[in-house]
Amino acid sequence: MKAKDGNSTGARAHGIVVMGVSGTGKTTLSQRLGAQFQCPVLEGDAFHSPENVAKMRAGHPLTDTDRWPWLDRLGAAIGETARDQGTAIAACSALRRVYRERLRAAAGVPLFFVFLDTDAQEIAKRMSGRKDHYMPPSLLDSQLATLERPTTDECALTLDAGLPPETLVAQTLGWLKRA
Repeated sequence: MKAKDGNSTGARAHGIVVMGVSGTGKTTLSQRLGAQFQCPVLEGDAFHSPENVAKMRAGHPLTDTDRWPWLDRLGAAIGETARDQGTAIAACSALRRVYRERLRAAAGVPLFFVFLDTDAQEIAKRMSGRKDHYMPPSLLDSQLATLERPTTDECALTLDAGLPPETLVAQTLGWLKRA
């Protein structure tokens, strides 16, 4: 499938997962990439169970047991959407390698991960400025403690979340073209 500017990531179905801790701009970048590729964008938060949302809203971090069904639902939706549309984009924390592997297995299509990273102070500032989001800033430390940055053997691009969104889009498109 081709982006509006003519860039292509190849003809086979695939997913692009914009990942990182809460507050790094996953939704913003995902929506902009979705516009470029003219494809659906899946918001990972929408795939959480009501129990997971309530737990986070109360300031309690999720356990792996909480996360597995969520990752399976989101991964399956990425795969289904990609097979139907050619490309699917998702915003998902995907904090640990095992979570990324779980998403890959559930999707059943190649996944490209775009990791948005920046310093904790900037993320905390962003989280504090958000309104009507269930993820409280008090959970940032647990997310950072859980985070396993992608390694060189993963199909992942690391970007500075402090850059303007248009720069992040351009860098992502360039990487996907080469990948």
